[in-house]
Amino acid sequence: MKRKNIALLGSTGSIGTSALDVITRYPERFNVCAIAAAASVDSMLAQIKSFAPSLACLADPAAADELRRRLPPDCRTEVVAGEQGLLRAATMPEADVVLAAIAGSAGLQPTFAALRSGKDVALANKESLVMAGELMMAQARRSGCRIIPVDSEHSAVFQVLNGEDTAHISSIILTASGGPFLNTSLEDLQRVTPAEALRHPRWNMGSKVTIDSASLMNKGLEVIEARWLFGIEPDRIKVVVHPQSIVHSMVAFVDGTVLAQLSQPDMRGPIAYAFSFPGRLESIMQPLDLIALGELSFVAPDTRRFPSLNLAFRALRQGALMPAVMNAANEIAVENFLAGKLPFPAMPVLIEKVMDTFSAECAPLSMERVLEADRWARTRARELLDNGMGIDRG
Repeated sequence: MKRKNIALLGSTGSIGTSALDVITRYPERFNVCAIAAAASVDSMLAQIKSFAPSLACLADPAAADELRRRLPPDCRTEVVAGEQGLLRAATMPEADVVLAAIAGSAGLQPTFAALRSGKDVALANKESLVMAGELMMAQARRSGCRIIPVDSEHSAVFQVLNGEDTAHISSIILTASGGPFLNTSLEDLQRVTPAEALRHPRWNMGSKVTIDSASLMNKGLEVIEARWLFGIEPDRIKVVVHPQSIVHSMVAFVDGTVLAQLSQPDMRGPIAYAFSFPGRLESIMQPLDLIALGELSFVAPDTRRFPSLNLAFRALRQGALMPAVMNAANEIAVENFLAGKLPFPAMPVLIEKVMDTFSAECAPLSMERVLEADRWARTRARELLDNGMGIDRG
């Protein structure tokens, strides 16, 4: 069996390091041909020594220079930097699969470039489909390549639908853990700190995703992602809160049947499935002990305390550039919350204000227009914050 060459975009983050763990377990199946990250020189150096990729990219040019200085003299890994470096890593001719795990909107253009060059994409960067889902799916069809989801929820749906006629789908049901503030009152949410928001009860993720999970915006982004991945209308995508994070998502069919995918909350499972599809790898996760689990519970999301979920549904229904606007405003909101400049409940307030003031001419959707909307929304969000325009700072 030919080894698959894997290019890892976001190799030093939680998804990237989990992917490298999977690859380490199956060296006869996978080879790392490229790695890319933001600025972590120490982590990148360790990965180069362990996996000897042909190419390594750090988005920060100064960090890339430091990495070059610290490489052993006999190292054959080429170090590149910046946006062009990321695009090279995403489009390496020898890569069979590109793991798109760069957090946030920074992953959009490298992921699109990977699809344009005909690479199968293991997709962990949900913002790519949030911002430009129609364009991304169209490019995948033109290139004849596959987008295999790595988010645990979408991987679950992908596995459930394998071999099913999608015409028989009644609804897709995405599960949410509820995050650290599932039972926190609206009054107490005013006082939560970034440190508290970063303590996720089930998953080990990067700071951006963890804050999005705490606000339920992460689930909203996943709703938009599901719409494009599975070609299903917004009204047929549902969300339920499932604190145990064992049922990763479900599909309801027209005959009343509901099929679910269950496993431990461990990202190595969906990563391994994306790498090995249509096969499976042995001994990736601990098997479930259903007796020990005891109870699995499900409740409706509280959109009064967590209105970000409704904002995502609104953006999806409005369509066109609004999801990109919402995503950009959310990234600014999260950035300011983490910096202690914005209280937790004010994040969706800021996002809604940016959405309310956006208007766009009717024109064909393009990557240029998506990027322009992204820039506009970031500027608008910062203006609102600077002017204190109705944002309660607590």
